[in-house]
Amino acid sequence: MSNKIDKVLVANRGEIAVRIMRACRELDVATVAVYSRPDRTALHVQLADEAVCVGDAPPQQSYLNIDAVIAAARATGADAIHPGYGFLAENHRFAERVEAEGLIFIGPPATVIRAMGSKLESRETMQKAGVAVVPGSKGGSDDATRVAADAARIEGPIFVKASAGGGGKGLRLVTDRRDIDGAIREAIGEAKTAFGDGTVYIERRVENPRHIEFQILADMHGNVVHLFERECSIQRRHQKVLEETPSRVLTPALREAMGQAAVTAASAVGYVGAGTIEFMLDPEGKFYFLEMNTRIQVEHPLTEMTTGVDLVQWQIRIAGGEKLGFAQNDLEQRGHSIECRIYAEDETQNFMPSCGVITRLFEPAGPGIRIDSGVYELWEVGPHYDPIMAKIISYGGDRETARQRMLRALEEYTVHGPRTNIDLHRRVLEHPSFIAGDIDTTFLDLHAADVLNATTDTPDEAFVMAALIEFMGLSARKSRQENARASSPSVWDNVGAWEIGSGR
Repeated sequence: MSNKIDKVLVANRGEIAVRIMRACRELDVATVAVYSRPDRTALHVQLADEAVCVGDAPPQQSYLNIDAVIAAARATGADAIHPGYGFLAENHRFAERVEAEGLIFIGPPATVIRAMGSKLESRETMQKAGVAVVPGSKGGSDDATRVAADAARIEGPIFVKASAGGGGKGLRLVTDRRDIDGAIREAIGEAKTAFGDGTVYIERRVENPRHIEFQILADMHGNVVHLFERECSIQRRHQKVLEETPSRVLTPALREAMGQAAVTAASAVGYVGAGTIEFMLDPEGKFYFLEMNTRIQVEHPLTEMTTGVDLVQWQIRIAGGEKLGFAQNDLEQRGHSIECRIYAEDETQNFMPSCGVITRLFEPAGPGIRIDSGVYELWEVGPHYDPIMAKIISYGGDRETARQRMLRALEEYTVHGPRTNIDLHRRVLEHPSFIAGDIDTTFLDLHAADVLNATTDTPDEAFVMAALIEFMGLSARKSRQENARASSPSVWDNVGAWEIGSGR
């Protein structure tokens, strides 16, 4: 590396923090974990070389506390910070602060994060670069009357979208124009609450679209490549549930055109690092720029499985000034990969997060299966953070092999304690339309009766017996652990407010 990175502070938690630390270990780079008090014995803390407590459970007091994260980097001598995804990953003020402190931010420049964090500014940038965007209003406003005037000029169903943020916040679909005023006011109010910015704009709804994203890598020397697509059309409440690559609908010509558009988009903003260009693809094969994600994606393992490129390692290597070791012509897709996000959530309660101790955990393995996990048996899933527990990634020479391997993995995956969405994934994968590749972003709505509303007729006595067995087993395991700690004190038993003992 031109500017060798010796120690990385990972400003995140859960499975992505674990993933980054594993990449660092393979590059012989030391790691620092930050953690909130409830995360004191989290998996990412145990795998790090050093760990620093940055505050209490609420994210604003810990993982979103910029001053505390920077102080942790200074106290441990870290020379770079990796933000993962979520939390501070797409916060341009955080990236600016990291750069101002003389530290290396493992991600794009702060100016790029700021520009692409505004959907309006990113739309304008893409239009100037010649990348098609979804037809919509030319500007945005937090004045409901002005937004309504823009909406009147666009025919058909429309979306009211927040310019800042994401995750479905400040987003409203309007199919009946009589609802437009209320939808605009709701979107403005939600955007102000979620992002501190009530600016919204209008975008025409693309009917029955597929959500296709392209992975890109760009170094500091002007080299930009794409690493093909990921199909992310299986969504609930505008959030991805299951992803795969390659997309069955892309022809070689369409893949090449979308890939080139992704490279053009990244080049237009001076991108550096790993990022994602998201497109909407309509049934006629026309694609439109949706947004740029200026970070590593949850679903990045799909690309790693089918290209053989370690995206997280390349993030670190690029941040250290290294040139990409390959050109576009050197890259190719091989086989098929599917990813299922395993959430601690209760489908019977409208997918509300499900908390509690993981009293039993058995993770699948075997040919073609990868697990990126942030939990372990007897870990308590709390209410403070995103409920993602792990990701299962399957790989096969073709789509059907990958699908069957994923089904086998889901059957093996055993989680007792918090409820999970494992059964939902199984029903999606077994649905005839998914098997046929007949999917778009309306899949879960269209097939709700088959996929979302499945119930079981397990008798109450079975649940009572299972709960009793679970409790007895948990009590026995806890007792054994307590006895073991009493006879052999752990390094975790005596820690200060700042730093947990280190050592490679």
